[in-house]
Amino acid sequence: MFQAHSFLWHYLWVAPNVLLGVLAGVLWKRKLHKEFRSFFLFAWFEFVQWLVLYPMDLLPRISAATFWTTYWVSEILESVLFFLVVSDVFVSLFSQYEALARFGKLLIRWGGALLIVTAAGIAAYAPAQNRYWGIQANNILEEAIYVVVSGLMLLLFASAAYFRLAWQHKVYGIALGLGFSACIHLAAWAISANRILPGSTHNIIDLIDMATSHVAVLIWFYYLLIPEKAPAKQPSVSLPENNLAVWNRELERFLQP
Repeated sequence: MFQAHSFLWHYLWVAPNVLLGVLAGVLWKRKLHKEFRSFFLFAWFEFVQWLVLYPMDLLPRISAATFWTTYWVSEILESVLFFLVVSDVFVSLFSQYEALARFGKLLIRWGGALLIVTAAGIAAYAPAQNRYWGIQANNILEEAIYVVVSGLMLLLFASAAYFRLAWQHKVYGIALGLGFSACIHLAAWAISANRILPGSTHNIIDLIDMATSHVAVLIWFYYLLIPEKAPAKQPSVSLPENNLAVWNRELERFLQP
């Protein structure tokens, strides 16, 4: 049951990606793809990536080296989309502070691009301990990306709680699914890379990693497709004073030509 290429293994690879393809199609049909452009591209990419990699894994004439090299290249492209989604979540959360939102968006995207290039370079020139170069390259890239993405998502949730920033219902769902999957993926990759548990448990860790993607997709389905309940009217309260408005004003002055 917990072995590679078991029924559960096939299900956990097939179902989340097919569901993401369906979700992307529904977003397009409901004209939501323009509102959530980066997430729409991410969902479509995940589906197309599965369409390419899944048959490659099953076809015996495709070598393991070819599969893992292709997988590594696709992970680089996926990483770019990760940071696009995170930057758009940041912009939505800080939308009332335009300069902060614009600066944070640029910082996340350029920082993400630098991280991807650095991780890819390290992976390409690191001495291979495995005869399949793509496996080690993929491990280095995934660990670097998930460390940063999980950290950024935790920072966003902490900032929203501390400054009492209002989440949009759908954006909150995107952030929740992305943050949940990034943290679990990071834990799984760290355990595998550092050989914390015996080798007999690696298949279970892989399946937990795959199941995490399934849960994230279900979270996105719920928040993006289920209408938000009308909130009960609350008495207006004054927000606590914070420095965001001051930072935003200073950034506006700094960013002006």
